[in-house]
Amino acid sequence: MNILVSGGAGFIGSHTVDALIEKGHHVRILDSLQKTIHPRGKPDYIHPEAEFIQGDVRKKQSWLTALKDIDVVYHFAAYQDYLPDFSTFFHTNAVSTALLYEIIVAQAAFKKIRKVIVASSQAVMGEGRYKCPQCFPSTRAFIYPSIRPESQLSRGQWEHRCAVCHGQLKWLASDETVVNPGNQYALSKSSQEQIAIQLGKRYNIPTVVLRYSIVQGSRQSLYNAYSGVMRIFALSLMLGRAPVIFEDGNQIRDYVNIDDVVEANLLVLNRQDANGQVFNVGGGRGLSVIEFYNAMQKTVGKTIEPIISRYYRYGDTRHIFSDIRKLRRLGWEPKRRITQSIKDYWEFIHHQQRSEDILEYAQSRMKGLRVIREVSASGSLC
Repeated sequence: MNILVSGGAGFIGSHTVDALIEKGHHVRILDSLQKTIHPRGKPDYIHPEAEFIQGDVRKKQSWLTALKDIDVVYHFAAYQDYLPDFSTFFHTNAVSTALLYEIIVAQAAFKKIRKVIVASSQAVMGEGRYKCPQCFPSTRAFIYPSIRPESQLSRGQWEHRCAVCHGQLKWLASDETVVNPGNQYALSKSSQEQIAIQLGKRYNIPTVVLRYSIVQGSRQSLYNAYSGVMRIFALSLMLGRAPVIFEDGNQIRDYVNIDDVVEANLLVLNRQDANGQVFNVGGGRGLSVIEFYNAMQKTVGKTIEPIISRYYRYGDTRHIFSDIRKLRRLGWEPKRRITQSIKDYWEFIHHQQRSEDILEYAQSRMKGLRVIREVSASGSLC
């Protein structure tokens, strides 16, 4: 088949391109080579057999050029950051998706497109599903907390609490029915999901949405501050600096290896029973941020005491873990452990050109924008 991968120069996109070509497909990449992700231009890991078009998914002409003779579209191009440029999130993530379906519906030349597969994010679920251990036996009610307010975080009070008894809530696995976006990125991805699923159904365009947890492995950008703990911890250990662990480090996250994600991407390509649905793609195991850092220290053989409990990122979720039973019913299973992701990324960054101030630049930038904030002097940690 002729397959288009938007964002195909990026982390998930490039690995998917490699796997599709290995399966014998002809692959075309549409990518803008955004400077914050690709400051050195087109990366050298792009498969030599992939056709490459530099273009912007927000622009109609880029889609028209890239969609010629295409059978399947993987729409992975996205804007991820903590910046308060809200409109950019929606233009890149949601409007680009609407534009894709608009062109498919309006242009007779693109009626042959068999399927659209859209990359979404665990962020759509926001804080996820919780229950109150004390109240639940009588109420049987699940709780879907809102984003934690500044008044709480500035005092170092990290956990969600019950509005009735004030006890600490217990996090639960969140399935695909949980939609509770709490920041600009999550809102844009939630909109993107609805655009893809609903327009796909209305105009009979087979569509699958994959809602990724935190994907880890080689080719994650060294420069994108949004790429998270793998980047921060690996660069800190490499440069001999103490990493900052936000909050108390006990927040639960769900990490999934890039090779497992690629297998999910390829699985839904030919599965008709996946059409019209959203699937969580996660690692199947929750880890605290401290557990992740300890695993990285052990894996790479370096130890540096981290800085904990002074800083937080406003807008972060406390705990989030994806229920992946739905995708498992299609025969998919996460096979790789977090140590494999760490090894792959550690090897990758040792072969990349990088500047010594790469960590400090991202931290300073987010502090200046008040994304990273510090617990107040009078605040009591809990």
